[in-house]
Amino acid sequence: MTQRHLTILTGASRGMGLAMARQLMAAGHDLLCLSRKPDAGLADEAARLGRKLEQWPQDLARADNAAGHLDTWLLAKGQEGLASVNLINNAGIIPRIAPLEDIPTSDLRDALRVDLEAPMLLTSVFLRATGAWTVRRRVLNISSGLGRRAMASQAVYCAGKAGMDMFSRCVALEQAALPNGARICSLAPGVIDTDMQVHLRGADADLFPDRGNFVGMKERGVLSSPEEAAARVLAYLDREDFGSNPVADVRD
Repeated sequence: MTQRHLTILTGASRGMGLAMARQLMAAGHDLLCLSRKPDAGLADEAARLGRKLEQWPQDLARADNAAGHLDTWLLAKGQEGLASVNLINNAGIIPRIAPLEDIPTSDLRDALRVDLEAPMLLTSVFLRATGAWTVRRRVLNISSGLGRRAMASQAVYCAGKAGMDMFSRCVALEQAALPNGARICSLAPGVIDTDMQVHLRGADADLFPDRGNFVGMKERGVLSSPEEAAARVLAYLDREDFGSNPVADVRD
């Protein structure tokens, strides 16, 4: 029986997440995707390639529901027929680009839930539900250079990604002490030409002092396409030394 690979991916409906989903299926992975809405094209591609695909419509600002569902799903599924299982925490949002005191409380709360709480909840469930599995287990957290560099009017996003880096470091230490501990890495994927970059370039320059830097990157053509970035990130995930550095940058 041919062994299969299973990947759980958040934020798979657009940008780099959608590109990763397509590339993973082409590489032989079955997918469980958690996104705001399913992608019909992805379902068609899965059928064409003969891959198993589930898409759960999910607002990750309310990730406790998704975490509970994932726990039940993984326990019922088991590891039979699998060669590896991955969790990729890719979903992320930037709230209003403004000083902290000017961001509506609800927007601030939801951004932190998507950018930090959801990855922590899903990682916790993933590790617990697959703890007795003997297959290769990996957790890839999509971080950002902004988690490692302070920027005005980006307190929420920077804090969320910095928190992702730190919890990855902690989990790496915990898993290293286990017989078949999962490998984990919080990886900055570089600068990518996505809707998030459009959001940053369109910000009010009076509220966002670094706006010009993002406009300049677009004008100089230094942004990676979602497809290029996805290929580099997935190549990093497949490295033999994945997780040896729990906080990394794909450009290193």
